[in-house]
Amino acid sequence: MRLFFATDVHGSETTFRKWLNAAGHYGADVLVMGGDLTGKMLVPIVEEGGGVYSARFEGSTVRVDDERGLQDLEKALRQRGYYTQRMTPEERARYQTPEQVDELFRTHMAEVLEGWVGLADERLDPGRTPAIWMPGNDDLDFIDEYVNRSKAIQNGDGKVVEIDGYYILSIGNANVTPWNCPRDVTEDVLAAKIDELAAQVPDMSRCIFNVHAPPWGSNLDLAPELDEDFKPTMEGGGLKMVPVGSTAVLEAIRKWQPLLSLHGHIHECSAGIKIGRTLCINTGSEYHEGVLRGTLVLLDPKKGVKNYALTVG
Repeated sequence: MRLFFATDVHGSETTFRKWLNAAGHYGADVLVMGGDLTGKMLVPIVEEGGGVYSARFEGSTVRVDDERGLQDLEKALRQRGYYTQRMTPEERARYQTPEQVDELFRTHMAEVLEGWVGLADERLDPGRTPAIWMPGNDDLDFIDEYVNRSKAIQNGDGKVVEIDGYYILSIGNANVTPWNCPRDVTEDVLAAKIDELAAQVPDMSRCIFNVHAPPWGSNLDLAPELDEDFKPTMEGGGLKMVPVGSTAVLEAIRKWQPLLSLHGHIHECSAGIKIGRTLCINTGSEYHEGVLRGTLVLLDPKKGVKNYALTVG
């Protein structure tokens, strides 16, 4: 069985579509998405008059003066995972409070997820290519309603899903981050969630962990150290990197020794390592560039993980 895994698309239209196409492109039998489905920013595209629109993002202002340019701008922003909305200056001025902005943000998250569900249900045959996705720690609770609507993709979060004799255990939570994300939980809670699901698996030698947070100290969890102002610290002329993964995930892998453990969350890491008998992989993420990082794993009924390859596309 060929399993294709990717994660942390963060609202990027381009990377989600690439994940959907991975079955055909890589000859994958199963698709797995490891969390963090929604984007982080909404960019207003404001009409200035005379057919000119402007958008400010990433420290710059971009102006376009025709419909083609406007569509290209919207496409480029959606590739980066930004949501967009055309507005007049008067409409832009109406959004004065965090609550108003939050409501608009949620509307765009829902619309994009509805579009993704429709696209998946159109392009994927669950009888031929089973697929699993789940929210990650960055995703608000309300999106479950939309994630659950797909007929082609199962929401695996908090479940053990059997596919062709393999048991895929999925948990989208992560250990507590400096940003207190919506699905951050304490290490004790994360450990209990994993143990509860792992106890349901009849054969751990055929179990695949799809756990958003990587194991602590595994080199799959290295991220820039932040100071008290949330700015990266420097060391030896470069960024100081420190482990930020989950101790609960590390101990669970040591305890249960699944066949395979798939992770995301930390975008800077893309590697595979062994913890005991378990192959652990973090694909990393370059969603902001429209690049889909993934891994293709070849599973053999007798040999376990026969081979794997980290992919970039």
